[in-house]
Amino acid sequence: MRKKPREKQPLRRWKKSTLEELIHRAVLDAEDDEERQMGFYEALESNLRFPFKTVLSGTPVVVRGLEVGEDDEILAICTRAGERIGVPLLDLPMPKPPPRGAEWVEAFRLWVAE
Repeated sequence: MRKKPREKQPLRRWKKSTLEELIHRAVLDAEDDEERQMGFYEALESNLRFPFKTVLSGTPVVVRGLEVGEDDEILAICTRAGERIGVPLLDLPMPKPPPRGAEWVEAFRLWVAE
């Protein structure tokens, strides 16, 4: 299910019309929110480049991929010092410069916020 971001961290790199086009592409054939969420998951998996580095609570981590959590929330799978951490994608800070495909994360955040 769609959940509101806990901390909004907009990248502000892409025009809203561009993000809206990505939203349209991700949810085109979906009939309900669950299918739309899965459409975004598939688009993110296909377009976001892994691995990439970012920082969580002041600690560097490597984002290895995505997975769907028990409550159908999209999680970024991060590692640090051999520890595996699932972080809600909505809460994941994007590094500067962002990885290739980060516009899909921003489109997902916009879709959830609407």
